[in-house]
Amino acid sequence: MKLYLAVAVLMLAFVAYTEAQDAEQTIEQRFTRFGEQVAEVSKGLAAKAKTTFEEISTSQFAADTRSWFQTQIDNLKTKLS
Repeated sequence: MKLYLAVAVLMLAFVAYTEAQDAEQTIEQRFTRFGEQVAEVSKGLAAKAKTTFEEISTSQFAADTRSWFQTQIDNLKTKLS
């Protein structure tokens, strides 16, 4: 019974050791991965910002505001003429 227990413990230690070696990364690999993650986040934020800007610029409020400003400018031009 003790032999089976010893073999099981050795197998678990071997598995843990091999997983630890696979998980070990160099500094260069960590920086590369970090750069990739930053790029992914930046792309996501850029897409969200672009979508939000397009929604705002095509909204009814934006159209009404542009129309109001155009009316005010036209009124000012007629007064100055």
